[in-house]
Amino acid sequence: MILFFPAWAFGQVSEEAMKLFEEGNYEQAKSVLKIDFENDPADATINKLLGIAALKTGDIETAEHSLTVASKKRIHEATLYLGRLYAMQYKFDDAEKQFAAFEKAMRRNKEALAELEKEREYADRLRRMNGRTEDIQIIDSIVVSKRDLLSAYNLSESGGSLEWARDFFDDGWNEDNSVVFMNERKTKVYFSRFATERGSTLYTMEKMLENFGNEKMLPAPISDAKDQAYPFIMSDGLTIYFATKGHETIGGYDLYASRLNLNSNTYLTPNQMNMPFNSPFNDYMMVIDEKKGIGWFASDRYQPEGQVCVYTFIPNQEVLLIQSDDEKILANRAKISSIQDSWRTDKDYSSLRDIASKRSNKITDTAADFDFVINNDYTYHQLADFKSFSAREYFIRARDAKREFEELSKQLDEKREQYAASASNVSTPLGVEILYMEKRVSELFDQWKATETVARNEEIQYINSQP
Repeated sequence: MILFFPAWAFGQVSEEAMKLFEEGNYEQAKSVLKIDFENDPADATINKLLGIAALKTGDIETAEHSLTVASKKRIHEATLYLGRLYAMQYKFDDAEKQFAAFEKAMRRNKEALAELEKEREYADRLRRMNGRTEDIQIIDSIVVSKRDLLSAYNLSESGGSLEWARDFFDDGWNEDNSVVFMNERKTKVYFSRFATERGSTLYTMEKMLENFGNEKMLPAPISDAKDQAYPFIMSDGLTIYFATKGHETIGGYDLYASRLNLNSNTYLTPNQMNMPFNSPFNDYMMVIDEKKGIGWFASDRYQPEGQVCVYTFIPNQEVLLIQSDDEKILANRAKISSIQDSWRTDKDYSSLRDIASKRSNKITDTAADFDFVINNDYTYHQLADFKSFSAREYFIRARDAKREFEELSKQLDEKREQYAASASNVSTPLGVEILYMEKRVSELFDQWKATETVARNEEIQYINSQP
């Protein structure tokens, strides 16, 4: 955002604070400005700069107080930033009041009005995302220091493992936010590191004899954006969650998901996750443990500097949005004002919290997940039983098609019952919907069976090729 205040306005601000502020070193600038503030708490310029620095570093309480003081003293830039702060808190009507006041005061300043337009577009985007807040059950939360972030993630062995890159690599690694994800078989790792033209981006390496090597940047379109970190790969080996400051985020790191296309060795266009997973602050390190049926993600929203809150949630099988027209209800759920707001009244989450807090893999790993006959000699019960990576991926596709087939079949039966109970004919919307669903069910059945066959043949071919 462009600042519009003249040079003479800095009279009461210390040179050190001004230098740090102009360099974009907002955290240190805030510390020095607080000293300036103690010396003159009513100074409009000090409050303006302190409010901006606090907003840039996520210190919402300080930002709101100082920007309000400066705005009341007719510091118009503070009014614009105050509008942004309200938008970041999902107080959209309050934000628009500030924007309107700024517009009135700066109506002859084209540059200022251009900045205002950007802020309104940002607020509108947040408002639209707030309207699509996801209905997830957040069962627990814990605040830890950022350096202890990974201590809150208790993955079962089948989910892989997380480790700081500074501990995994022994060559003087100095990127504090780089996390290494290692798959269940310990044959592949994913991590972020600095790339000159992109900031940090994501890489992968494979196990080669005793060490990891053959480093490769993840293919497009993931690698097209800058400042990416915190990768996590699902057990299917294809689905990736990561955090990025690119891909049109709404503030700091945002969480995105994508999936690898095996045929083209490219990723699908990353999808930005909904609120409450994302916010105008830093949101990252999405992890889902399929065995435990638990997920975690981290956010520094409304947290002191150096602290982060890790939320534990129950992953939905499909995206479920909160059905409400009340913007305040949606805003509270989007901000995670209270995790209890997401709870179901008929559920007790104590056992799930206990499972989430344990690193033991004994809870579910001994149970069979499925029965898949390969041949007379082999019947598989878990994904880990597959020897061939490609066979495993085909089986996962087959299983996904089967699940979709079963779910759609249930819906089709319900529609048929509705159709039979009515005096409808095939040309009605219900009749047309049934015809479409029947076609789709048939396609899914064929896809399920054909992909299972490919998976079986791939595995048999791999087994027979081994000495």
